[in-house]
Amino acid sequence: MQENIIPHDFSVTQRERSIQKEHKPLLLWFTGLSGSGKSTIANAVENALYSNGYHTYILDGDNVRKGLNSNLSFTEEDRTENIRRIAEVANLMLDAGLVVLAAFVSPYAKDRENIKKTVGYTRYIEVFVNTPIAECERRDVKGLYAKARAGEIQNFTGVNAPYEAPVSPDVQIDTTEQSVEDAVKIILKHIEHKLKL
Repeated sequence: MQENIIPHDFSVTQRERSIQKEHKPLLLWFTGLSGSGKSTIANAVENALYSNGYHTYILDGDNVRKGLNSNLSFTEEDRTENIRRIAEVANLMLDAGLVVLAAFVSPYAKDRENIKKTVGYTRYIEVFVNTPIAECERRDVKGLYAKARAGEIQNFTGVNAPYEAPVSPDVQIDTTEQSVEDAVKIILKHIEHKLKL
């Protein structure tokens, strides 16, 4: 089947889209446990970037699973497919010239490595929201940890499914020590040179 798929070469290039937007595309991948603060920080970073004229879009775990990936479960195999699809969507958005902020637990190191291969290592920034599980569980904003501890949710990362923490993330944030405002400043400082044409 693959031999019959021939990509079309379109006239407008990714470089031209970047020039039009006046910045390079970039993927900020936020990984961490449920309740760590990934989506909150991604949202705050997007607000800051948008306010400064950058063209952005957020991909978030819960939102994507309600549509594009609604047919996937939380088995290891389906988690890998979930992340594979998101990487491909993010890659299309990078081609469109956007700064993409993706907030996903993404518990497996091999899956995060595949994201880098898909979008390109120079266009990928890994942000590890390294909030301790005790704090995530204390917050339990969605009530998921309580359900997992009661046996109502299977394959829940940190409780009855593993989380392989990044060994050398580009940015590391611990929300027990750094505020959302601090996190935004740290991330923006780290990426400013990567966005310049």
